[in-house]
Amino acid sequence: MSRLEEQFARQLEGARLPTPVKELQFAEGRQWRFDFAWPVQMVAVEIEGGTWSGGRHTRGMGFERDCEKYNQAALDGWTVLRATGAMVRDGRALAAARMALDGEA
Repeated sequence: MSRLEEQFARQLEGARLPTPVKELQFAEGRQWRFDFAWPVQMVAVEIEGGTWSGGRHTRGMGFERDCEKYNQAALDGWTVLRATGAMVRDGRALAAARMALDGEA
């Protein structure tokens, strides 16, 4: 688990939101996993590291693979929230997760 993921997990605990499943594999026959998932609500949060440093999620093949993964998740009925490091640090990721889990999204 990355430092950003650890920080988000601590925020979730502090906010007393339902405990998510970490690294949930969601598509039969694929190795795709969500960083954080609430299967009953079909809500997932993906923490996207390296957004300003040319990380895997922002370069060619990594970006394309993420698009394929998120498209399949949407087709399967998941709400997938994507959060950058800045969004985790300033609380926007937590606020979005709370809204999605409360059915306000």
